[in-house]
Amino acid sequence: MQSFDLVKKAFSNQSEIFDKLDEQNMILKWMREIIYKHVKKYLRKNDSILELNAGTGIDSVYFAKLGHKIHCTDISEGMVEKLNNKIKSQKLNSLITSQLLSFTELNKLKGKSFDYIFSNFGGLNCTQDIKQVISQFRSLLNKNGRLTLVILPKICPWELLLLFKGNFKVAFRRLARKGVYANIDGYKFKTYYYSVSDIKKALMNEYKILKIQGLAAISPPPYLEKYSYKYPYIYKKLTFLDEKLSHIFPFNRWADHFIITAELK
Repeated sequence: MQSFDLVKKAFSNQSEIFDKLDEQNMILKWMREIIYKHVKKYLRKNDSILELNAGTGIDSVYFAKLGHKIHCTDISEGMVEKLNNKIKSQKLNSLITSQLLSFTELNKLKGKSFDYIFSNFGGLNCTQDIKQVISQFRSLLNKNGRLTLVILPKICPWELLLLFKGNFKVAFRRLARKGVYANIDGYKFKTYYYSVSDIKKALMNEYKILKIQGLAAISPPPYLEKYSYKYPYIYKKLTFLDEKLSHIFPFNRWADHFIITAELK
């Protein structure tokens, strides 16, 4: 079984500043708004949600305040601790529960079932076997259950543009078949990129695809946030185009992330 020890350490270490980093990044805030708008189209009233790689609970708190019950899972002790503190301080115990659990071991959720499964911001890109993870979903979803996964794809236009700066390593890194190393606070671990076709194959014929949407296909990705501050007018125009074109090919596949939502047949 794949080891996530370095991933655990990296995100536990980052948990202390995770919310602050998220709040300060204009691009991340915009992306979350787009993701929430997308998910709310497919969430039904009082749906129970299983959230994978839930982190400090930014998303779970948002959905709880809409009236949904969420069971949050994450492998990072630091992240889960911050999540639990948030649940307690905001008095959300009746709506949010948490569990230290890898998305490769969802069989440990014995006796639990959900209406919706949600994984945000490329958490699933940490696994080298996306099929194994997705294969567990069917037994956890109720009849006509739905899922939304936010995935880092193999092609990101903004990274390809780095070719013109001679940065071939970053420009083509997502195409590496054996994954590439991510570096978070000095901890290096493998990240694997997946195309829409990869996710469709993993879902097999058990699901109906409801929507595929791109995130930051035309506007810069979050780690290039300096451009959003340096050129605010241009950035605003780019995000406008992103939102208009994010539902059509190739902008719903070639982006910093893509959102894919499907329903169990």
